Amino acid sequence: MRIPSAISPQCNQTRSSRSQGKGRSSVGEQEKPCGRSKPPDGSKTNSPPLRLLPRHDTMRLLGPWLLLLGKDCGLGWYWGSGMSVGTEGGGKTWAERRQQEYLAFSASSDWRFEHPKALYAWEGACVWVPCTYRIPDSEDALKRFILFHNPEFNNKTKSFEGTRLYENKEDEMFPSEQRVQLLGLNRDNCTLKINPVYVNDSGLLGLRMESKKNAKWMGKAHLNVSERPFPPHIQLPPEIRESQEITLTCLLNFSCHGYQIQLQWFLEGDSMTQAAVTSTSLTVQSVFTRSELKFWTQWSHHGKNVTCQLQDAEGKVLSKDTVQLNVKHTPQLKIEVTPSEPTVREGDSVTMTCEVSSSNPEYRTVSWLKDGAPLEEQNTLTLLLPEVTKHQSGTYRCQASNDVGPGMSDPVVLQVQYAPEPSRVQILPSPAVEGNEVKFICTSQANPPPTNYTWYHNGKEAQGSTEGTFRIPKALPWHAGTYSCVAENVLGTGQRGPGAELDVQYPPKEVTTVIQNPTAIREGDTVTLSCNYNSSNPGVTWYEWRTGSTREESSSGVLKIQNIAWNSNVVSCAACNHWCSWASQVTLNVQYAPRGVWVRKIKPLSEIYSGNSVSLQCGFTSSHPKEVQFFWKKNGNLLGEESELNFDSISPEDAGSYSCSVKNSIGETASEPWALQVLYAPRRLRVSMSPGNRVMEGKRAALTCESDANPPVSHYTWFDRNNRTFHYPGQTLRLEPVEVQHSGAYWCRGTNSVGDGHSPLSTLTVYYSPETIGRQVALFLGSCLAILILAICGFKLQQRWERTQSQQGLQENSIGQSFFVRNKKVRRAPLSEGPHSLGCYNPMMEDVISYATLRFPETDTPRTGDAETSEIQRPPPDRDDSVIYSVLQKRQAGDYENVLPGFPEDEGIHYSELIQFGVGARPQTPENVDYVTLKH
Repeated sequence: MRIPSAISPQCNQTRSSRSQGKGRSSVGEQEKPCGRSKPPDGSKTNSPPLRLLPRHDTMRLLGPWLLLLGKDCGLGWYWGSGMSVGTEGGGKTWAERRQQEYLAFSASSDWRFEHPKALYAWEGACVWVPCTYRIPDSEDALKRFILFHNPEFNNKTKSFEGTRLYENKEDEMFPSEQRVQLLGLNRDNCTLKINPVYVNDSGLLGLRMESKKNAKWMGKAHLNVSERPFPPHIQLPPEIRESQEITLTCLLNFSCHGYQIQLQWFLEGDSMTQAAVTSTSLTVQSVFTRSELKFWTQWSHHGKNVTCQLQDAEGKVLSKDTVQLNVKHTPQLKIEVTPSEPTVREGDSVTMTCEVSSSNPEYRTVSWLKDGAPLEEQNTLTLLLPEVTKHQSGTYRCQASNDVGPGMSDPVVLQVQYAPEPSRVQILPSPAVEGNEVKFICTSQANPPPTNYTWYHNGKEAQGSTEGTFRIPKALPWHAGTYSCVAENVLGTGQRGPGAELDVQYPPKEVTTVIQNPTAIREGDTVTLSCNYNSSNPGVTWYEWRTGSTREESSSGVLKIQNIAWNSNVVSCAACNHWCSWASQVTLNVQYAPRGVWVRKIKPLSEIYSGNSVSLQCGFTSSHPKEVQFFWKKNGNLLGEESELNFDSISPEDAGSYSCSVKNSIGETASEPWALQVLYAPRRLRVSMSPGNRVMEGKRAALTCESDANPPVSHYTWFDRNNRTFHYPGQTLRLEPVEVQHSGAYWCRGTNSVGDGHSPLSTLTVYYSPETIGRQVALFLGSCLAILILAICGFKLQQRWERTQSQQGLQENSIGQSFFVRNKKVRRAPLSEGPHSLGCYNPMMEDVISYATLRFPETDTPRTGDAETSEIQRPPPDRDDSVIYSVLQKRQAGDYENVLPGFPEDEGIHYSELIQFGVGARPQTPENVDYVTLKH
């Protein structure tokens, strides 16, 4: 049998099962069973290239073929125990061994073996080899671990050979003084440490693993050991721009526990380590030490060197890496002015030059701006201003742009000096307010600014001020007029410009309020008042009246108050222009009826209970005039005319709405109703029934406990006639549906915070529904009918028992059989007219009994059923002609030849008729002859 070349395994070769990605080793290498291999001379075979299948599918597909190939090759499998063709010491056949080898091969195909693909170190340092593995068989465990240096597979011995740096067998710990240590003490961890390492340790490390079930695996890692510490590598961002945060990474492909190193950052010799973060990685994916430096870039960093130094624990520099920063930035500009000072006189010449100190990349365009607006001169580094004027004074900038963006220079302020121009006067505030400060400001365009000012009021020089600001601390009406000024600087004296008019304004003066009513004012009258003033600037435009807490505006100086209120005590007015001047208040003596009448409880201080002594007091807040009378009312009915109302022993009937009235010469005022509440225990309880005290069963009934109590009843309890409590705390006891058993007397008890009370008995009658009455009548009639039937059956049984007793004499004369009275015999018509076919008929057993006829010869000895006898002989004279019937237990209808098939049969009994034959006529059998039943 030939295996297809696409799936035939290579004999005695190793392969890498799956790549784990960049910087990681393969899962591992497993030894293959024998098969076709590449020729030793390296020549190519004609076989098509192998198509590798997934590991699990390949194992399932190759399993049977591998068993056969093992036999053909005559070799044991690498994971076996040196088995060969034949029988083991244990007596296992070749097929059994191959089955075990196939299972072992399938299990080892699922090994997971992870470690770094390459490791780096230098002379005298250590190497940390992170390593993990997983044996797919949960019942299997690691038995042996070997670390090879430059391993090679020997095809003859079918094993790896090379320098063994470490070997650990089952239950054996490697001595701690060796420089190779297996640090993985738990399952799935095979981490190693080599301390120290030397240059000649460079090469291929082979990690050989064997399980207790003889599954094997080989993993490889490249070790590179240099003579001196190799430098770290600085990684820069793809592009660096100014004014942004960047991260520089210093990466060293080395890390080992117990060997202290550090990475230090320097920028042009200045340490920057405080902004760096260092991390290490010791995983099966990678082993490295990394330091990340974050900082904000500036354009001045362009071209500077950044260095990452590798130092030992004592700070000695082992190696370093240096890179130059390429910071993209906008052009850096500066303006040079000729003359050196940017202050000139009107008519001078000025030259400005834009200098580019740095630009990365180079600038492409140049422009000039004055006070933020672009000038016509573009794309030139020199700006020439011949014969400058005062209008060319301002702030100048130059701007250059590159691929990063535009760069702007610092501003240069150009000042052109000239003599003062005609002045202007500004008055603050304008118009002025009497009594407030007034400030005059003289404005005149000049460079340098004016140093001396002259002020004029209505054309006359005002003494006392040479500053640009003239102040009047407290303006008065006579300060009004025209103000002007003249400015002067080192270049000359300006001209006096048009003046400014000062207007001094003030509020109305001497305002008064006058009452025009001739008589005393009473509540509800109409009151007329007028508001007068002496002078005002500007004139009065409106008035404001204040009556108590209310304000009212009016364009007229006269105010009429309709229906004057009782509490309108004072009135004042204000005459207003821009400001309001208030007059003195005028008191209105308004007479009114008593106000604020109230009712107050004097005693008791707490709640009122039935039987307490209670006192109520009537009072008021104000009255004008103050002479008053009092009146008490309860629910609108007059009680008395005292200021106090007393109850010696109050009762619930005294509760109600009380009020009092107070009267003077102007009118009468009543208080708000005051509710007098008397607290008392529940009383007058009764049970009301809905829909009534007579309810048909199946309907709904609601029993409500009605009561009179203050406060209202908080808890109800229901009882029946025998004082049994219903577990229903509500006011209404609902019976849904009501039953006849609910008939009876009920009473309730109500409880509040004062006490409790109970109701008298109330009777609820529940009568039957028509359906229930019908069922009861039917049950009664059925019971009567059943009793009647039982009586009849008893009577019949009694008769039957009596007949049985009467036959006891006949039974004693029988031939030793036991008989029982069955029924009276009734002769039936013969079944056949033939001379030899006779029988008898019992109408009570017609449907359930089968009969048989027996015929006897004329001899003394009777004989059963002789159908061939043709003669009937007379019996001897001394023979009894009586007929005896017997009932025989029937077994099966086929067992008896004398059973007539024409009649229905009883399943348990059939009758036989015994007839005595003789000469002469058969005597008639009396009708009172009984049947006798023979129990079989």
